[in-house]
Amino acid sequence: MTWHLLMKTLTVKDGERALLTRNGRLEGVLEPGRHRLFDLRRQLTAEIFSVVRAEFPAERYAVLKAARPDLAAELFEAVETKANEIAIVSLDGRPVHLMTPWQARVYWKVATSVDVERIDVASDPRVTARHLAMIERNRPTIVTEAVVENHEAGLLYVEGRLVERLAPGRHAFWIAGRKIEVKRLDLRPQAVEITAQEMLTRDRIALRVTLTAFRRIVDPERVVAAVPDVDAWLYRLVQFAIREAVAGRTLDEVLSAKAALDAELRDYVRERIADSGVEVSELGVKDVILPGEIRELVNKVVEAERVAKANLIRRQEETAATRSLLNTAKLMEENPLLLRLKELESLERLVEKVGRIDLHAGDGQGFDALLTKLVRFKPAENA
Repeated sequence: MTWHLLMKTLTVKDGERALLTRNGRLEGVLEPGRHRLFDLRRQLTAEIFSVVRAEFPAERYAVLKAARPDLAAELFEAVETKANEIAIVSLDGRPVHLMTPWQARVYWKVATSVDVERIDVASDPRVTARHLAMIERNRPTIVTEAVVENHEAGLLYVEGRLVERLAPGRHAFWIAGRKIEVKRLDLRPQAVEITAQEMLTRDRIALRVTLTAFRRIVDPERVVAAVPDVDAWLYRLVQFAIREAVAGRTLDEVLSAKAALDAELRDYVRERIADSGVEVSELGVKDVILPGEIRELVNKVVEAERVAKANLIRRQEETAATRSLLNTAKLMEENPLLLRLKELESLERLVEKVGRIDLHAGDGQGFDALLTKLVRFKPAENA
């Protein structure tokens, strides 16, 4: 702006507008070009604004609208949101601003196309895929997002109230003026390890038991309504079950009847979780840990039992061998030919181990006499 005597010269460029005021009161708006203004007392003031995709202060717009409503409607696009209302402002077709409830913004519209899309979030808190793409940069402050996997169940809570069960996929919700929460529950079987629990048997012997349980959520809505923490609840329930089962058994019964103990534990737990929405497929004792001195005694008992069993087996084998020898002897006594065959087998084995054997039959009776007189079961009769 330049001054020349009583004239004022002002140049407004393309993409600009100038608000001309005299003594603080709006007189007009200057468009692009060179303007010569008569200002005898220097009462004119010109303020230049960029109008391409630009905002105008909402407070000054309110003053201008009160003074010149026609001019305000011609130059500006005012956007105001109400309660439970979201507005997406696009400038020249490009989403630029996301307005939350009870906001006001003013945009120049003389060189820019201003489009406003209003969304009522009171009726439906969901964010459509199109809106989600439009507000990608601004969504952390106004949108909550959750991804439900195929093996999960997603439960939607609005203001603490369960609204619906979500299908697997990506979900986004408006959180303006409300609390929205998505609880995700894993529907796959999960292993719950119950660490060593110290307890006393009926015969007052201390031991520690480790268990494993496999649980699966079958009714997510019922689970969240009945149980705050599934694993912690199941952990305590199994603790009570194993203590009650061990306290009514002796150490020998605990060690020898593991299958019966597992079945009793499963029945105990399943009866108490029947209406909780949780299913326990397997539950059993994994390890039984005994104190050092008790473990040594048990090992000695087991070793003694194994030695006794080995001795019994050895005695049975010896008896069977003796009985077999007796039967063989009876057969050879009754059948001389069988005896001779046995003698020949013995001689054959003996020859294989000895290099040379000299046999003397005596009295010149030959080899037949030797074989005949080698073994006798009856004394020879006197001639």
